[in-house]
Amino acid sequence: MAGHSQFKNIMHRKGAQDAKRSKIFNKLAREITVAAKSGLPDPAANPRLRAAILAGRAQNMPRDRIDRAIKQGTPGGGDDANYEEVRYEGYGPGGVALIVEALTDNRNRTAAEVRSSFTKYGGSLGETNSVSFMFSRIGAIFYPAAAADADAVFEVALEAGADNVESDENGHEVTTTVENFGIVRDALEAKFGGAESARLTWRPLNTVAPSEDAAASLLKLLDVLEDNDDVQVVEGNFDISDELMQKLTA
Repeated sequence: MAGHSQFKNIMHRKGAQDAKRSKIFNKLAREITVAAKSGLPDPAANPRLRAAILAGRAQNMPRDRIDRAIKQGTPGGGDDANYEEVRYEGYGPGGVALIVEALTDNRNRTAAEVRSSFTKYGGSLGETNSVSFMFSRIGAIFYPAAAADADAVFEVALEAGADNVESDENGHEVTTTVENFGIVRDALEAKFGGAESARLTWRPLNTVAPSEDAAASLLKLLDVLEDNDDVQVVEGNFDISDELMQKLTA
């Protein structure tokens, strides 16, 4: 399992995520609320909100929960919290580089919690840009296999300016530059409907294969970070084989 493959990550750890569904809904709701605050509350006119709603639907988030999160992000909606987008960078067990993105209403609290998690599981939190130079910032758009065939996705994506399309039995992952992300996302959406996931992400330039012990500690660290209400996304440059992943998560 490569750390840069968000979709493999979701598949392999679905059991753990099912047990934390309420926690996942809280994170999705926060992103929906922040997206609604950052622009219009109409998803048709707010790409970030549209992507957040699609992400919620992909996780079977109840419609009333989505609507409530949108309402909280509109003037007079009741959510007075001022969420900031913050990024933390550091090294996990085995020298794995990690980038943690969060939405928080208290920078000091979140920084302390993230730092404590890194320290507890053999990692170290660094300064901003301490590991991001080891990643590329890209757009990543994912459609399930049933949405369209590989040739159709490839044609539309490349014509719109995508950098790459990878298809397998699970689905289609389209990658773009940051600049072309919105154009490609909208072209795909016009042809195939909303994506299961569409966001800017970090793709490692090279990967690290941690030992079994380091991988075990790394997965514990990832679980703790993902369990933090403020943490939205964790990206890493680790590459753990399917066999080892199955052994560690059995």
